[in-house]
Order: sequence, then structure tokens, then C-alpha cells
Amino acid sequence: MSIRVLLIDDDARLHQLLSAYMGQNGVALESAGDGHQGLRALAAGAFDAVLLDVMMPDMDGLAVLRRIRARSRVPVIMLTARGDEADRVVGLELGADDYVPKPFSPRELLARLRAVLRRVQPEATSRRLVVSGVEVDVPAREVLLEGARVELTAIEFDILVALLRRAGRVVPREALLAEAGRGDVVVSERTVDVHISKLRKKLGDDPRAPTRIQTVRGVGYVFKQERA
Repeated sequence: MSIRVLLIDDDARLHQLLSAYMGQNGVALESAGDGHQGLRALAAGAFDAVLLDVMMPDMDGLAVLRRIRARSRVPVIMLTARGDEADRVVGLELGADDYVPKPFSPRELLARLRAVLRRVQPEATSRRLVVSGVEVDVPAREVLLEGARVELTAIEFDILVALLRRAGRVVPREALLAEAGRGDVVVSERTVDVHISKLRKKLGDDPRAPTRIQTVRGVGYVFKQERA
């Protein structure tokens, strides 16, 4: 999976419903039960989009959206049982990217999510990624470096795609753990570091002064973009 989405909603059943469906369709869904938890999760992780409920205790979704927009442009889709047009208008004026009324089907929500990502963050769903001389054909799982093919293991490929989709942004180790996790491999933070080291070598990155995959100490890694 390479699309990470945060669901901020106090309805645990909704997370159970969406998690399985989204997972089957290439979306890793994480959840936070209230606004404060959601803001902490956003500060610690690299998410491609947020699904945000309006009606929550303590801090409602509109207050959470204000705080998100004060520091991030991550796409936000508001979820609400309210049918009042004024609420939808306020949410959109505060910077929401879409508004989905409850009840909704997981299929409809996934379609709306993909549409928002295609519009505001096309690299999140792109089938071909090109960053700083590295070209990836995602469906074919093929990697080229300056036109020459590079052989990667499955985990190395998944980590590379996760970094390229968020090129220029810091990706925490926890996010890369989620990308690399699979049932037949024991994955730890040290495992991610080892695979990053191998990726650097295969991409011709100087381990002493890497220019492509750079370490953000205590947080994770960032794939640097060449500036035009």
C-alpha cells in the first residue's frame, strides 16, 4: 500500500467498516477517536489525506479543520450526518476539499477520495513516478536510474514508492514500517534503516552525504527533489 489516510471520527464501527474495504483497494487507513488524537497523529505521521467527522465531542471537526489548515495543505474530506447547507459551506470555506454526508457507502467514499487526490495531490495515485533521475513504473514494479534498470527487493521497492509519492516531505519511520510490513517478514525500525541503506547504494547515493534519500534525525527520511 502506498496511500495513507487518517480517519478522525469517534465511531469505532465506521473504522472497522472502512479499514477492510480501503485495505483491499490499496489504502492504509489509520484512525483517531477524537480531534486531539487526530492532530497528534498528523503531527507525527505522513498522511496523503484526512477523513474528518464534523460531529465529535470536545473538539468538533470544524475546529480540527482550522488547526489542520493553519499548518498543512493535506487534503481533507469532511464526513457528517448533518444535512444543513450552512455547515457544508463553512467547511469548504475553511479549506475542506470535499464533503460527504452520512450515511455513505465505502465505494462512494473511496471514489471521492481518489478524485480529491487526483485533483490536489496527483502523485499519490500516479502509476508512474519520476523524481531526481529516478523513474518508477508502479504497476510493473520497475525502477530506472538515469535510464538504467535497478533491481530492488519487494520491500525496497515499496519503501521507495512511499518516499517518491511524498518527495520533498519527511516520511516518519512508522509510516515506512506500514509500507514495508507483510506477513512473511518481521519488520522493525532497524529493518527500515537497513533497507534505506541498501536503497541508497542501489541509487548511487553517497552514504556519507546522501543527496537523494536524506535522514531527518529522530523522525525518518525525505527523498529530496531537484530544484528547477
